[in-house]
Amino acid sequence: MNLKGKKILLGVSGSIAAYKSALLLRLLVKAEAEVRVVMTQSATEFITPLTLSTLSKNPVLISFTKNETGEWNNHVELGLWADLVIIAPATAKTLSKCATGLCDDLLTAIYLSARCPVFFAPAMDVDMFKHPSTQDNIQKLIGYGNHFISPEHGELASGLIGDGRLAEPENIVKILDDHFGKRPVAAAKRVLITAGPTVEPIDPVRFISNRSSGKMGYAIAEAFAAAGAQITLISGPTHLKTSNPNIRIITIETASQMFHAAQDNFGANDLIIFAAAVADYTPRHVAEQKIKKQGDSMTLDLAKTTDIAGTLGATKKPGQLIIGFALETENELSHAQDKLARKNFDYIVLNSLNDPGAGFAHDTNKITVIDKDKNVRQFDLKSKDEVAQDILNIVIAKWSEA
Repeated sequence: MNLKGKKILLGVSGSIAAYKSALLLRLLVKAEAEVRVVMTQSATEFITPLTLSTLSKNPVLISFTKNETGEWNNHVELGLWADLVIIAPATAKTLSKCATGLCDDLLTAIYLSARCPVFFAPAMDVDMFKHPSTQDNIQKLIGYGNHFISPEHGELASGLIGDGRLAEPENIVKILDDHFGKRPVAAAKRVLITAGPTVEPIDPVRFISNRSSGKMGYAIAEAFAAAGAQITLISGPTHLKTSNPNIRIITIETASQMFHAAQDNFGANDLIIFAAAVADYTPRHVAEQKIKKQGDSMTLDLAKTTDIAGTLGATKKPGQLIIGFALETENELSHAQDKLARKNFDYIVLNSLNDPGAGFAHDTNKITVIDKDKNVRQFDLKSKDEVAQDILNIVIAKWSEA
């Protein structure tokens, strides 16, 4: 893991979710990070300093001085010591104090002194989290360059259901690990990815779609976000979710909506990856009411949808890279090479439905990557997360050459 040997300062503020800080601490230590814990006074009402000091193998710091000796807990040294500060849970009060520079305790003083990345993982009731003052403080802290790990949706201590649960410790550790795994060349890049199917309505009940799950596109988004890139993910209907704060999702349903979203964002990105399975045709007329069953047959009048990749590929600017996907069932290589040339791609990722475990719905994929110079690279059957890493490595190598 990338956390090995990293110096992590874990801040714990006063929330019922503070019990999860012990689980988070245990995972960080297991990843071989060196962890020091700083608690607010109110946090000690939810979990004991003894628990966290035992797990971290370091004294837990709470106040500016050590009461028994009067020795100073130097917030400046602590801020400079850390490779990363993570405040989890971060209460509405702690967010407010950090946003306004009010450092009336050791934790907030360390925050103001830190030169390393600072991550906030909020935990509070849903109405507190959604209150404009909390959201303003979050936006202010993001504007200062801090990172946020979004709270999760679920049942809260109040009994309400909504956003506000502290992110699970496993998810927090993954985000922190990904942070240290960032590739410098990717950190300044912006990436646009399309994923999932489109849904073309026939009437209010029926639609035309395909078997795409979106798993490949989402895996690519996570891989590039973990490398440090800023991601815009245009997603058709899917049950999938993302965990990385570097990923901004635009949800769409139809091919037309996907085209307009892609067109609006195309020019601002360094890399565009067309991984979505877009409908080639859509009903020319959508019935306003459910179509009743009549007769033995039914004819649909279909109109061709806009070729998103081809249309936008024709407008590619110098320095932009475009990767397309081709799912084929016959003459796979020749069809993929033709598509690569027609749509002005730099690379095309070919998968064949003739390969077991490849294509739609699977957690695995088997790809062949072809570039515009007709170089062909074949890969073994792998998980889609591993396939995403292979695609990332190809792009990183290309960016590094430039």
